[in-house]
Amino acid sequence: MIEELIVKSDENVRRALNVIDQSSKGICFIVDDNGVLTGLLADGDVRRSFLAGADLETCVSDIMVTNFLALPVETDAKIINGHLDKKIRVIPLLDDDGRPVDYATLFRNHAIPSAEPSLGGNEFDYVAECINTNWISSQGRFVKQFETGFADYIGVPHGIAVSNGTVALHLALVALGVGPGDEVIVPDLTFAASAAAVIHAGATPVLVDINLTDWCLDPAAVENAITERTRAIMPVHLYGQIADMDAILKIAKRHGLLVVEDCAEALGSSYRGRNPGSFGDAGTFSFFGNKLLTTGEGGMIVFRDDAVAERARRLRDHGMNPQKRYWHDDVGYNYRLTNIQAAIGVAQLERIDSIVERKLGMAQMYHDALKDIPQLVLPSSRDGVVNTCWMYPVLLNEKEASISMDDFESRMKLRGIDTRRVFYPLHEMPPYQEFSGNREFPNTKRISSTGISLPSSINLTPTDVRYIADSIIQILEVRDLMQQSS
Repeated sequence: MIEELIVKSDENVRRALNVIDQSSKGICFIVDDNGVLTGLLADGDVRRSFLAGADLETCVSDIMVTNFLALPVETDAKIINGHLDKKIRVIPLLDDDGRPVDYATLFRNHAIPSAEPSLGGNEFDYVAECINTNWISSQGRFVKQFETGFADYIGVPHGIAVSNGTVALHLALVALGVGPGDEVIVPDLTFAASAAAVIHAGATPVLVDINLTDWCLDPAAVENAITERTRAIMPVHLYGQIADMDAILKIAKRHGLLVVEDCAEALGSSYRGRNPGSFGDAGTFSFFGNKLLTTGEGGMIVFRDDAVAERARRLRDHGMNPQKRYWHDDVGYNYRLTNIQAAIGVAQLERIDSIVERKLGMAQMYHDALKDIPQLVLPSSRDGVVNTCWMYPVLLNEKEASISMDDFESRMKLRGIDTRRVFYPLHEMPPYQEFSGNREFPNTKRISSTGISLPSSINLTPTDVRYIADSIIQILEVRDLMQQSS
């Protein structure tokens, strides 16, 4: 609403800053007693006025910009958009008497989602083939093609397509023989499915802290949590980062433990030239709509051991004997992926190199735009890790930022930018509190309380990223101005 941007010409800078902050547009419109637009005032104008000696009690009419662009409200949208650029981000739209009745911004009708898929390949044609041939359920050429192609990409012999990433974790654990009486070490900072899958397998998740470098399992915390009941370690490669697999594999070998990699967020990343999922006894992936490669819903398990892979295939299909239909050797599950979903996966896999390249480009654009902002801490990685940034998370620097996470998130939403808070610590949530073992989780708490993920779709344009970065800068600078001048 236009009212949210209006400041009267006899009001002070304090009032103007509050309007700029609350609207998150970076600007306010100054009107006279008749409501006629007489000037504009942006956060940068306020900052310059403070340097020249103004303060919060200064009248806005003394510092407002009177040389500005405004257009009649009936102006054609193409003409309005032609004026919007990096310098002019908000244009007041006036009635015949010069009163602001609306405004235009480049992103006013262009909300930027947190994530969205890219479906610009053969997805439609392959799905149409499934429909035209009636192969729409869990049998058909695309399922096997997807499994084989994905396993080849990861660099392992076996890929088993399943209905989602959570059941991929569950099936991997069960196929490896993890069950009642066993403990599985899981990071405290992860999506709940990691721990839930352990519980569904009948085992006990043991939550441990992360490290601050990559937000993944802290090897020292893993070592300290091992007991005689420990059966497996579940490193979760979070937000595109990859856990310290050298250290984790050494610990696992020394104690005779299984390693099940949760790779849901790390497809396309690499560790010393190898793909996630190729290190442990099993690797699991998710193909939800916000993942680097999507089938809508879906998942994949990769194995190196032939016998374990065969057991997983049988359990995926109700425990049925593959040579004797309707004869069940085990109590299994219906965890199958449909041919239609696999068809989308095959089309996605055909473009995975270009998708990864665009993800890396997105991350680099963010880094270049935000690297000099002291209020933010950007993602970092260890040597040898290529992080595709499934999401691009940043931390609000506790010593520098003068805004809460809730306020920051709401201000971004006002600008049409969808953000996501970093995961909550598992040990704080009711279903998982009993698995903390009275351990401390200082790193998880720090990351969770200050981390927020920016929009991370490969569909983002340089203009989108620049708008997001500029919005962050303006939000933080306005809050700093208000704090410094209070």
